[in-house]
Amino acid sequence: MNYPAWRPSVRSFGKSDIGRHRKLNEDAFFRDDQLRLFIVADGMGGHAAGEVASGEAVDTVYGMVKRGLGGLGDLYQPLDEARGRSACRLLEGAIQAATYMVFGMAQFEKDKSGMGTTISSAMVLGDSFVTGQVGDSRIYRVRQNTAVQLTEDHTLIAWQLKQGLISENEAKASPHKNVITRAVGNREYVEVDTNIYPMASGDKYMLCSDGLHGYLQLDEIAAVASIGGDQAVEQFIRLANNRGGKDNITCLLVEVA
Repeated sequence: MNYPAWRPSVRSFGKSDIGRHRKLNEDAFFRDDQLRLFIVADGMGGHAAGEVASGEAVDTVYGMVKRGLGGLGDLYQPLDEARGRSACRLLEGAIQAATYMVFGMAQFEKDKSGMGTTISSAMVLGDSFVTGQVGDSRIYRVRQNTAVQLTEDHTLIAWQLKQGLISENEAKASPHKNVITRAVGNREYVEVDTNIYPMASGDKYMLCSDGLHGYLQLDEIAAVASIGGDQAVEQFIRLANNRGGKDNITCLLVEVA
């Protein structure tokens, strides 16, 4: 069996906080170090619909991935090209299933019409970190005291920046900051971004809702993540609350040993 020179183990830590201004927490998250699956979802819709959307989406992705992992073989075996494609299809299919589930629920319950959620999800397979992304929650990697954003925001502002239509300064002042261009559940189908990243010993990965990353500068992340464990998660949430806490705040930290 072709195992990597090191067989990475992962430990995760997570917490969700209502913030200082919201009456409901519409975020949801999931972490399972044995299954090596991690999910953050930020619901939208109001009247508890956002909470329903994020919770149902997380449950659906978990269920679909758990059932499908057997088809990927030994979880510790490095991903070759074929298994990598299969892993991406599994995560994409799980998020599509969540999309169909949330959309269907909204059709049958009028008070939940228009509800949806973001999804930032990741699986650890062999020595690879496989991501699935919809919306503007984010995944960061911290390696050698440097943080990078692995996911792309599916927002109007991010699209305008990518096309060169606005500057960074114009983006900061834009009235369209909260306009999401892709979400799970507001339609029957959504385009899912999937990627595979090689891991290194000592990596840390942070999945978070915009209630956290909206208050963070990229160059601040590594220092807080280096605290490690529950203390790092608590510090991230405390930082967001101290800077305003206008939204729900969810932080999930995955440490590679």
